[in-house]
Amino acid sequence: MFKVLNYIFLVFLCLGLIQCKKSSPTPRQLTPAENYLVQSDNKFGLKLFREIISEEQNKNVFISPLSVSMALGMTYNGADGETKEAMARTLEISGLSLQEVNESYKSLIKLLVDLDPKVEVLIANSIWYRQELTFEQAFLDICKEYFDALVKGLDFNSPDASKTINNWVSENTKGKIKKIVDDVINPETAMFLIDAIYFKGNWTYKFDRNKTADDWFQLSNGTRKPCKMMTQEGEFQYFSNSDFQAIDLPYGDGYYSMTIFLPSAEKNIDSLINEFTEENWNQWINSFAKENGNLQLPKFTLEYELFLNDILKALGMEIAFSGQADFTKMYKPGGLFISKVKHKTYVDVNEEGTEAAAATAVQIDFGGPFSMKVDRPFVFVIRENHSQTILFMGKIFEPTLK
Repeated sequence: MFKVLNYIFLVFLCLGLIQCKKSSPTPRQLTPAENYLVQSDNKFGLKLFREIISEEQNKNVFISPLSVSMALGMTYNGADGETKEAMARTLEISGLSLQEVNESYKSLIKLLVDLDPKVEVLIANSIWYRQELTFEQAFLDICKEYFDALVKGLDFNSPDASKTINNWVSENTKGKIKKIVDDVINPETAMFLIDAIYFKGNWTYKFDRNKTADDWFQLSNGTRKPCKMMTQEGEFQYFSNSDFQAIDLPYGDGYYSMTIFLPSAEKNIDSLINEFTEENWNQWINSFAKENGNLQLPKFTLEYELFLNDILKALGMEIAFSGQADFTKMYKPGGLFISKVKHKTYVDVNEEGTEAAAATAVQIDFGGPFSMKVDRPFVFVIRENHSQTILFMGKIFEPTLK
């Protein structure tokens, strides 16, 4: 019997292939490179999620690993040297050639968009650059061909530039993500690489609105908050162990689903998330089986926003955010670095199904955080800052120690 325990639950939206009964044509098999990329994206997504949860404790969190991967995947094509290697390790794609990465993303986009006629999936990419700059044409052409990216130069000094970009994001997320770029664009900003994803799927087996009732949701601190609890009985794909209960709710023809993990009363939600490794995930997903039961699930709507700079640095991409970043395959003169990775999401779960959207913007700036290595003769001054009195001055031609 499946019922909501007096503890916080985790909703993990799985954009994967679930083995359910399908009425639409069986999709083609993935190539080895495509399988590798999917596994890499999932591995990156799970560790990204774990890292975010460690920073965002006692908060609602909702991310799109696929959106982040695609935005960074486009950016990866402009990286070289140590920056490229660091991004490959962070994104878990070191085992693929750049060509395999690009070809796999191209075919994966088409597969996800066309897979289930009863589920609407939109994936759009774009690159917006400062129009007076000349970027590497090969880089722009790759993003057009493999990510189907809109590539456009804009006058970043004009207030219309941010409006143009934000309107594109809003249009490609059906108005759910209205703004991803600041109204005034930084004078040092050279480019934005943006991914937008929109998802709308009706449950294969909808909840009866007449059974939705007022109920209580138990928070981690022991307090309760009112909620609208949906109810459904029937046969579900279900799995449980000593740590959690899990249920899989299909959309449309069953290719997409929502997988819900509910920790046991004795299990802390964050400690469960720490166990979301690729190995555990695959084992859990393969353990689902049909069982009869009762599900009670609260309706909810969530908007979420996060800068991923510190998270991605912690995962191994620090060089891409520094003055040592190498994006010369994007802009030959160099001097570019990632200044921001902004991620915004939206989700609405109700009796009919789920509507979700995400946008990820990688902002590329000039200059980068400076790097200063004092390894040649220098001047130094000891001063008092209130009166601006100089107490000492000196020149070091050769450092000595006594």
